[in-house]
Amino acid sequence: MKTSKKILLSTILAGAIAPQSTIVNAQTTSSSGSASVEEIRPFQVHFPQADLDDLRRRVQATKWPKPETVSDASQGVQFATMQKLAAYWAKDYDWRKIEAKLNALPQFTTNIDGVDIHFIHVRSKHKNALSVIITHGWPGSIIEQLKVIGPLTDPTAYGGKAEDAFDVVIPSLPGHGFSGKPTATGWEPVHIAKAWIELMKRLGYKKYVAQGGDWGNAVSETMALIAPPELLGIHTNMPATVPAAITKALSSGVMPSDLSADEKNAYQQLDYFFKKGIAYAQEMGLRPQTLYGIDDSPIGLAAWMLDHDIRSYELIARVFDGKEEGLTRDDILDNVTLYWLTNTAISSARLYWETFQIAKGGFFDPRNVAIPVAVSVFPDEIYAAPENWTKQAYPKLIYFNKVAKGGHFAAWEQPKAFSEELRAAFKSLR
Repeated sequence: MKTSKKILLSTILAGAIAPQSTIVNAQTTSSSGSASVEEIRPFQVHFPQADLDDLRRRVQATKWPKPETVSDASQGVQFATMQKLAAYWAKDYDWRKIEAKLNALPQFTTNIDGVDIHFIHVRSKHKNALSVIITHGWPGSIIEQLKVIGPLTDPTAYGGKAEDAFDVVIPSLPGHGFSGKPTATGWEPVHIAKAWIELMKRLGYKKYVAQGGDWGNAVSETMALIAPPELLGIHTNMPATVPAAITKALSSGVMPSDLSADEKNAYQQLDYFFKKGIAYAQEMGLRPQTLYGIDDSPIGLAAWMLDHDIRSYELIARVFDGKEEGLTRDDILDNVTLYWLTNTAISSARLYWETFQIAKGGFFDPRNVAIPVAVSVFPDEIYAAPENWTKQAYPKLIYFNKVAKGGHFAAWEQPKAFSEELRAAFKSLR
């Protein structure tokens, strides 16, 4: 495979639907016995104890390989990290805690184009709050955004002002979490973007903004390309800004000599990712159905999800070494356990395959977004977008800021900084 093909394939980042009752062991409450097409139904989740006991048994019964033959992570997720994760998961982790947190939030489902879409919807107590729809990525979920709901909806309790308030909508991508699993093809970012636009219409919002990183960026930028009149602008923490000349240089393997310090850093980050960090995207983009093992083994699933990008993995490894980071062991296992209990390892992977079928360029290629765009750059993202690339990519760039700390899962890792970024980013659009 030529390097250029590898780069294209690496951009595949991270259809008819079964009814809500097929979400494994989740229980929903509905205000009526039969749902109309546009009905918004209250949602609660509770997994039987037998499912949690089975998970623990499977973790304890893991058939382990021998440790890696190197002293670093060059062969993948390290044996010691997975052993520590498994020990905590099997003995001390408590799913019921996050289940209670989720059920304390207003959750709903609604059927769009035959797919039941799950979402959290929290309205601010403050008047004139700006509505925002926030989209997660892979291997993330709605778990990523839980820490920012309070700061965004109730800013006065978190150092902000009443005029900074947001109404927050956080949907689960189709095939992810508590949303339905497509049983036919066609659910790629364009379809999802149209579904999100429909969702915001059903919620009655006459104006709103959108936010996302990873797949959330692809969906948000696609919403911006569709440009419904209600969408005022978007914010992203993983922008698509890589110039064509840089993509060509990455394909040739020769870094241009005239790059600034920020451009050189971004180039090196991209070069590392394309050469050493894309195995998950290649497999899910080409053969997602082959991944039966991660639907059958919780440790296999956890290792697959940890091996997303090197800086996120290194952070998670430090967490299981007992060091304090932006994430905790419970944070990490809340997310993995959600994938396990909802049986969404393969159904979520198909988003890569769906996108690969229609891909005409790289995930980081500029999309010519014409509406206002705000960008926050976290240093440990897959690549930290330079300001000059960002200005070229977004002609209506209304906000750009480099954040001191944080990576790919920005809202999850650095919720305070992330919330402050959204307040600042959208101030001019209120």
